Amino acid sequence: MAETAPILVVCTANICRSPMAAALLRHALAAQPEPLRSIPVISAGVAARNGEPATDHSVTALRKVGLDLSGHRSRPITAELLDRALAVLVMTDSHREILRGRGARADGIYLFREFMAAPADREIPDPYGGPLADYEAARDEMVAALPSLVAHLKTQLRA
Repeated sequence: MAETAPILVVCTANICRSPMAAALLRHALAAQPEPLRSIPVISAGVAARNGEPATDHSVTALRKVGLDLSGHRSRPITAELLDRALAVLVMTDSHREILRGRGARADGIYLFREFMAAPADREIPDPYGGPLADYEAARDEMVAALPSLVAHLKTQLRA
């Protein structure tokens, strides 16, 4: 049986937004029927170092909604990760441009909040260095995006 292509979630350092978003999406997909429930969700960063833990505030923000991020370790984005991804979800337009500048295919790179109805803000600001409330706000923006994102993934898998 062939390995299922993962969804890749990308931010800057892979210690705040992308690990939180990946954990939230993984949780949302687990409640879906196959094949969605079996899609792996991984994360990486455009300027990440290898092996850094998620920030304490990221861990706390997700713990408050019942998810454990304590085992996360950062990883830098690689051409291999990009090439094998079913979809790439980024936090900001600048992340998308960085990936395109590194030769990533233009199709298949989306903002995490791209599929929400207007006038929703499409970008998720970086909470790094801010108070816990900033991380909770980022988490809540991600949670709000999950229904539209899951709906998009369903249509993408049917195509």
